[in-house]
Amino acid sequence: MSTEPSTGTRKELYEYQKEDLAQVFKRIDNCPDNYNLLYQLPTGGGKTVVFSEIVRKYIQENKKRVLILTHRIELCNQTCNMLEGFGVNTMIIDSKVKKLPENHNFDCFVAMVETLNNRLNDKDIKFDDVGLVIVDEAHYNSFRKLFKFFENCFMLGVTATPLSSNINLPMNEIYNELIVGYPISRLVDQGYLSKATTYSYQVGLGTLKVGINGDYTVKSSEMLYSNDLMQRKLLVAYEERAKGRKTLIFNNGINTSIQVYYTFKEAGYPIRHIDSKINKSDRKAILKWFKETPGAILTSVGILTTGFDEPTIQSIVINRATKSPTLYYQMIGRGSRVLPSKKTFDVIDLGNNAARFGLWEAELDWQLVFRSPNFYLESLMTDEDIERQFVYKMPKDLLDKFSKSEDIDFDVYEEYDKIKESGKRSASLIDKSIEQHARMCIENSDELIEAFALVRALTPDIVDRIRRYCYCISNSTRNYKEWVLDDYTSRLRKAVTNHY
Repeated sequence: MSTEPSTGTRKELYEYQKEDLAQVFKRIDNCPDNYNLLYQLPTGGGKTVVFSEIVRKYIQENKKRVLILTHRIELCNQTCNMLEGFGVNTMIIDSKVKKLPENHNFDCFVAMVETLNNRLNDKDIKFDDVGLVIVDEAHYNSFRKLFKFFENCFMLGVTATPLSSNINLPMNEIYNELIVGYPISRLVDQGYLSKATTYSYQVGLGTLKVGINGDYTVKSSEMLYSNDLMQRKLLVAYEERAKGRKTLIFNNGINTSIQVYYTFKEAGYPIRHIDSKINKSDRKAILKWFKETPGAILTSVGILTTGFDEPTIQSIVINRATKSPTLYYQMIGRGSRVLPSKKTFDVIDLGNNAARFGLWEAELDWQLVFRSPNFYLESLMTDEDIERQFVYKMPKDLLDKFSKSEDIDFDVYEEYDKIKESGKRSASLIDKSIEQHARMCIENSDELIEAFALVRALTPDIVDRIRRYCYCISNSTRNYKEWVLDDYTSRLRKAVTNHY
């Protein structure tokens, strides 16, 4: 709580922020008092700065108070600090505040949703002179329960992604209109955001399950991303693209993040783990370490997607898959802050997210998303469609093991077309593939034990060929793929054994 006028320095708005400010006040001045307006601006574009100036100007011109709703205590504190920098006398309504002080001189209140809902329902707090309500991170649905208390107020929702966290509660049912700010690409071109370079590593997501919230479950994500293969893949991706750079890793489970911590620690890299269960003092110490340590790595779960601002981040690693475009943009946005010494950052995608949503900086019609959210979500590529486009490339160290073979390429789709034209059974494609793999192992080994080692090394290539084969015959069930893989490997080992 602040009881004294702020002595902070008021931030000057950029031209694009001033343009958005003018649009918002045009609605405030000309629309009914109970108008609901939604304002979109990308993460890193300065939404808090814009609505802080809106608060200051609104209070000055309308002589009414303002209420700001947030869903996290960290956002409460950050918002209050920003407002006081604009000279707005602000009070935080948290769990310690049971009633408003009598004869107070606060012009603005910042409140957590659940706390304020309890106070209003118990009639412990009453607002008689609030004319403007601002909803931060408006895509969350927890705010809706409070709208009934402010039916005669101008409602301004603010978000980077005007898409409801619950598809059954679309935002266009609450908000009358959407104002779209500058797109990411324009903010990058004009130097307000850092330029991202995205590196995608293909990941088979067939084992992931979708929960009732529409996103992949933590349990299925943990099973995939905690295994040794994915841990090695993450470490290789880091060493290829982010080694020595300050890196933030996002995971979809605490167990996965802890496993990442040990994987990187054993490899000798400076890393810490953070999640919502870590106490406040330890969290503060970890974030301080991350800020001050060059080349630091922070592996996290959930809590750093909003309300976290660390401009020195150089690499973002998305070590998870998500079906939420909001989460996708939030995660990448953590690396987009600009510094005099930082104009670019890298994104390492280990969840096929860029293939699903497009590159972070690509143009997106937010008006269409707002008007027709179902159409937008249904137009996104499915995991199966994404994986159909996977192109497996043997890494150089594996290619070197088969240097004596002239023919290592095998186009499954082309071979399948040939087989259909000739009238042969589809399984003959597998026969031909096994023959080629056996020949490769034999040509590059002098004894059986060496050939078996090459068979094991071919596993990723075998899995890729089987995946394509299953698409061709329209049978992509997990059990069938596993059966084909076991049969393929057994027959390949037998073919190699027969040679020796």
